[in-house]
Amino acid sequence: MGSVVCSLDAELGWGFHDLEPLPTERVEAGRRGWSTMLELCEEFDIPATWAVVGHLMLEGCDGVHEDHPAPDGWFERERTDWWDRPDLRFGRDLVDDLLQSSVDHEFASHSFSHVLFGAPSTDRELAVAELECSLEIADQWGQHVDSFIYPRNDVGHRDVLAEFGLNAYRGTSPTYDGVRGLFDSTVRDQTMLVEPTVDEYGLVNVPASMFLFGFEGPARTVAESIWQDPMVLQAKRGIDEAVRNDGLFHMWLHPNNLTHPRDDHRMRAILEYLSRRRAETDLTVETMGDVARRVRVPRGVDGGTVAADGGIMGDN
Repeated sequence: MGSVVCSLDAELGWGFHDLEPLPTERVEAGRRGWSTMLELCEEFDIPATWAVVGHLMLEGCDGVHEDHPAPDGWFERERTDWWDRPDLRFGRDLVDDLLQSSVDHEFASHSFSHVLFGAPSTDRELAVAELECSLEIADQWGQHVDSFIYPRNDVGHRDVLAEFGLNAYRGTSPTYDGVRGLFDSTVRDQTMLVEPTVDEYGLVNVPASMFLFGFEGPARTVAESIWQDPMVLQAKRGIDEAVRNDGLFHMWLHPNNLTHPRDDHRMRAILEYLSRRRAETDLTVETMGDVARRVRVPRGVDGGTVAADGGIMGDN
C-alpha cells in the first residue's frame, strides 16, 4: 500500500533571524502561508506533520534568554530589529489554529529557536537546551511530540532526540532539488520514493523525497508560460509512483514559501490531486509519526531491526 507524507517547517521569522540580508518577501509571508496551508489541508482533508519552532508558542519574552546556552548574538535580531515585530517572533494564534483544525495533523518540533543541529558551533549542551525548551513548551500546551524536523535539514545530535524520547526525524533527501531533481526524475527516471529506516538510536529516519519550492524565479515563470508548473507535475509523478510501487513519497515545504497566489495554486493543485488519487486507489496519507509507528519495532539481539513483516533490516 503506497503512502504520501507532507511535512511543513513552521517557523515565521525564526527561519531567517540569523541571515543577512533577509529574504523580506518570505519573512513577511509566513503568517499568510500558514493560514493558507491550514485551509487547503482542511479543504482536501490532508493530515500533515507541522514542525513548529517552540519560541512561537511563548506568550512573551525579554529577547535575552539568559539561561539558554546559545552563542553570543544568537537572539540579537529579536532584541533589536524585531523587538517591535511580535508577529515574527510569536505565533500563539497560529498554533491555536493548527491544534483546533478539523484535520488530524501531527504536532512536531522544529527546535526552540531554529539552531542548526549539524553545525560545528552546536555542541551537545545547546542541542539539549533547544530540544528541552521546545518539549517543555509543547507539554504546557498539552502536546506530545514524536517527530523532529531539523532546521535547514541540518541533521545532528540524533542521540539527543533519542534521549528525549522522540521517535522520528526527517532525513535528507536522496534526490536533488530544483532543475537537477526535475531532470533526474523525468529524463533519467530516478525514483522519488524513499525508504524509512531505523537508525542506531532507534529513531525512524523518514527521508524527504521532494522540496515543493525548489524550482523558482525566472525559470519557473518561463516554464509556466509555455508548459505547466514543473513542481506540480513532479509532485503528481511522485504520488503516482507511490501508488504504482506501494512506496513512500515525502514532500515538504515552509508555509512562508507561499508568497504569491500562484504558490497557493501550486499547493491546491498538488493537494487536490493527492486527495483524488487517495479516493481512487488504496493510497494513504500519513504523518511522520504514523510512519514511525508503522516502522519502529523492538531491536533485534543481533543489532538489526525486526521489521513489521518479520524480516530484518540492518542499521543505517
